[in-house]
Amino acid sequence: MFIPFITTGIGSLPHTDAVAACTTILNSFDVPFWPQFPRLSFRELMIPQFSEGIPLIKIDTEKKTIWVDKDNYESATKFLESYTDDFILPVSEDFAKGLYTFLRVMEGIYFAVLKGHITGPLTFSLGLKDNNGKPVYFDEEIREIILLALKAKIRWQVQQLKSLAQYVIIFIDEPVLSALGTSSYLGVNTEEALRLLKETSDAIKNAGAISGIHCCSKADWSLVINSGAGIISFDAYDYIESLPVYSEEFTKFLKEGGYLAWGIVPTTDAINNENSESLKQRFDRGLEILTKTMPSDLLLSQIILTPSCGAGSLSIEEAEKVFKTLGELKEILVESYT
Repeated sequence: MFIPFITTGIGSLPHTDAVAACTTILNSFDVPFWPQFPRLSFRELMIPQFSEGIPLIKIDTEKKTIWVDKDNYESATKFLESYTDDFILPVSEDFAKGLYTFLRVMEGIYFAVLKGHITGPLTFSLGLKDNNGKPVYFDEEIREIILLALKAKIRWQVQQLKSLAQYVIIFIDEPVLSALGTSSYLGVNTEEALRLLKETSDAIKNAGAISGIHCCSKADWSLVINSGAGIISFDAYDYIESLPVYSEEFTKFLKEGGYLAWGIVPTTDAINNENSESLKQRFDRGLEILTKTMPSDLLLSQIILTPSCGAGSLSIEEAEKVFKTLGELKEILVESYT
């Protein structure tokens, strides 16, 4: 479906000028995506951004806190009773200035592919606490409400992006996957984690979009592969050696048409010491590692290039270097491998 080495990005940018950010994205990536602006507002952070309209969730923007207040279950009951499989839950411009600006800037242009994103149900429910400081993941009913709400927001988001593109990709952003199995999350059941990921991925596909999962560190990759996502986005700069352990599962994933999104350009201060040539060498080493146990033809034909993670923690100059370097690297890799 995708031309090898096509480029896209992960959500966050350091900008506060939404039009400038969207213009930069349009000029930098093969698959444009709407940006998140964590420096613009607390509401643009991963959990607050998709919290709007979910019962029991409270936000204090002045104190920059978000929590679940369990004292008012009536709203949760009403939500569950009225929920249907076609229910949509919008995100307003106060929570996603980048999305609304993106839609305005791109108006009148019809794209082959656009990309959006949603905070994953595991990251959302494990990162959000109740008024006793306990992650709401461990409350079965609230966990289900969050899953249903995120699915409703996916349906709404796909509707918005579909007006501008033939195909829409939605990445499920799940940074917490790297921490599952550690002492902090021993109570997270693997089967339940997989159910949450699969239902989220299915919601994307049922809405008419292509599902992807982004994890910016090591992970239980079998869990990610079995989620049903068609694209797996990983940090190929720092963590490529975590993949060969799952080579059999990844090979099956590729043979069934899945794509690997290589986050090969770092979004840490390491970018200041890298350029397209040095990253080409790093890519070659990574490819050598993977081709020992995975088919090189599939790795090189079903490949997307991205930054390693969001660029929101960088300076604008560093972020723009990431994007420029990614484009230069793509040209080198296309010449070398196609």
